[in-house]
Amino acid sequence: MMRIGELATKAGVSVRALRYYEQQQLLTSERSTSGQRLYPDSAVDRVQLIQQLYGAGLPSKAISELLPCVVNGEATPELLDRLAVERARIDQQIGDLVSVRGRLDGVISTATTNWRTGRHCRPR
Repeated sequence: MMRIGELATKAGVSVRALRYYEQQQLLTSERSTSGQRLYPDSAVDRVQLIQQLYGAGLPSKAISELLPCVVNGEATPELLDRLAVERARIDQQIGDLVSVRGRLDGVISTATTNWRTGRHCRPR
């Protein structure tokens, strides 16, 4: 078992984030006799998964609905539908990011060529 500060360090998040996750019922802890939060070692993976889901754009309500399914692999047909919708949204985000990266690659390539030939982009 580890205290909240240790979990925060191992998971790479703030103590405040961990408290928020508990408020949202995404994470649970036990309490020591002195009232300190205590977490199992498995909490590190759970917090990292929560961070990934937030990073993918899921709100806390969706995460709380989907987390049991993602963790245990057990799902109702409704949850599977919800997961499919979220996956499609993430696929769209990935496509958009790949497109933007391609545009940036073009700008970088053109700018590099221009610098080598002495044709610099000048600020207006």
